Amino acid sequence: MREEEKKRTSQGSKFQQFFRKKWVFPAIYLVSAAVILTAVLWYQAIRNNDANDLSTDDGTDVSYNEDQSVEVNQSVENFKMPAIDPDAVKVVTNFYDFNASEKEQETALVFHNNTYHPNQGIDIASNDGKAFEVTASLSGTVAKAEKDSLLGYVVEIEHENGVKTIYQSLADTKVQAGDKVKQGEIIGQAGKNQFNKDAGVHVHFEIRKDGKAYNPLNYMDEPLTSLTEKSVEEPSDGAAQKEDNKDGEEATSDETAPSDETQPDEEQSQSKENSEQEKSDNSTTKP
Repeated sequence: MREEEKKRTSQGSKFQQFFRKKWVFPAIYLVSAAVILTAVLWYQAIRNNDANDLSTDDGTDVSYNEDQSVEVNQSVENFKMPAIDPDAVKVVTNFYDFNASEKEQETALVFHNNTYHPNQGIDIASNDGKAFEVTASLSGTVAKAEKDSLLGYVVEIEHENGVKTIYQSLADTKVQAGDKVKQGEIIGQAGKNQFNKDAGVHVHFEIRKDGKAYNPLNYMDEPLTSLTEKSVEEPSDGAAQKEDNKDGEEATSDETAPSDETQPDEEQSQSKENSEQEKSDNSTTKP
């Protein structure tokens, strides 16, 4: 028994002597720090490997950030008929296309103030001839919303890339300049105007890019990006539905105006006739 107690006592004293050494505790701290550092580095290596697995085979990083999410979620809008129910309306006056047949061009003329004007948009009326709610064809910002004595209430909405949609012959307007409107939002009600009385209750709808008129029917259900300069319909020099013209009744036909170039010819012809007449008179008075 005594020998066992002596052994235990000697072992305990050895441990005590070991921990009394100055280098023991610093060594323990260093070893612990090394273990912790190793664990941290190992954890980071695992995370890096997981991130690399998200990359595509060609090296493109498939990272998901907020900006990319917004870009993907944005819907691409197509031009829509400016009516709540497109099936309940019809086109009563077409866009004047210089490449169309003569018969088709006749249906795209607007008679006003004893003059025929090529239509720069399309005139839309309901199937029953009654008033209907007019909606925005595309989302955008209202640039103009005011009453015109000739065209009725006029609303202009600006979009991207210099594109503008114009709504004329409105009986009223529910928006004002500066408003942000969504596609399909009601902007007014179809009405009558003085410029195209024959169309009755209707809305005159135009699509313009950088001031040039496009045939709206060619771009229905098409994205805004499809509107390019190559596909533009050349507008008429006679200009029909004027955007900002409040006294359009002064419009006249170029064909009826005399040309300055023909006036000198007429004067020369008249002078020649007078000269011949004088010669004839002189010849008759000779003895």
